[in-house]
Amino acid sequence: MLGPSGPNCHVECDCPIGFPTAMYCDSRKLKSFPVVPTGIKYLYLQNNQIDEIKAGVLDNVTAELRWLIMDNNLLTNSKVAKGTIDKLTALEKLFLSGNQLTEPIIPSSKALEELKIMHNKLTKFPSGLLNNKENLTSVNLQHNELTSEAVSGAFKGSKRLLSLDVSHNKLKKLPTGIPNSLEILYADYNEIDTVAGGYLNKLPALKYLRISHNKLVDSSIPAGVFNVSTLVELDLSFNKLQSIPEINEQLQQLYLQANEISKFDLMSFCKYVGPVNYSHLKHLRLDGNNLTQASMPMETVNCLREASEIMFNENS
Repeated sequence: MLGPSGPNCHVECDCPIGFPTAMYCDSRKLKSFPVVPTGIKYLYLQNNQIDEIKAGVLDNVTAELRWLIMDNNLLTNSKVAKGTIDKLTALEKLFLSGNQLTEPIIPSSKALEELKIMHNKLTKFPSGLLNNKENLTSVNLQHNELTSEAVSGAFKGSKRLLSLDVSHNKLKKLPTGIPNSLEILYADYNEIDTVAGGYLNKLPALKYLRISHNKLVDSSIPAGVFNVSTLVELDLSFNKLQSIPEINEQLQQLYLQANEISKFDLMSFCKYVGPVNYSHLKHLRLDGNNLTQASMPMETVNCLREASEIMFNENS
């Protein structure tokens, strides 16, 4: 399918003549990391059985490799030689999901834009690893074993970070020391039981916040902590909330299903209602709570005038 390979290609890989800067070695039952020839910028090694990166295999491309895709292999930290991934100075994308790493391996490249280390065994993420990563916009770390202490200050150096996903870890609170450029923060399926007062004020660009499947209760959420005008989507579903937290009128999506809410307080959405004062909420999920449609006050229609969907339990 890829056509004939160029003359310098590794024997077990394909380097299409029409795309001479790419080397495809994916899904070939490889056990060792191939020596990469000069000129390769895009290296695909996903879905193999590679458990080691030996010194020297990347020496030809330390200054030119842009993408390294190594998802679904058998890498451990002890078998990744120094002077391999850490010496790559032009890397833009590093995908290491589905391996057995206990801490991140980060290239020296200042051009790094996207980092994915999902489905590993990460227990630590030393602060300083992302220093000078001023082009890094996306970090995906879901399905690891990271604690709040492990990621404290880990993301400070990436001043243009837009998206951070730490879902399915062992966090007890939302990560601290995040750059104020962040727009998306996903922290579903953790053990988060508190949100610090003023947390969102330190993230003035944040639009999407998901903290579903955690341990939040009313007393652990300071008054007005989610009332910030930048938020577009807030997911607090599958927690232990008993009341609807105060939100900003600019919020558009609010997910509160599967909590223990028994009162529909309109003040959570609108402090007062007028021709230009009302909630811009479009979707509100309240199913799986102790509420029915009859719980809504009469004034709801004015406050939530833009809502196209308000979901209660099916039989309510």
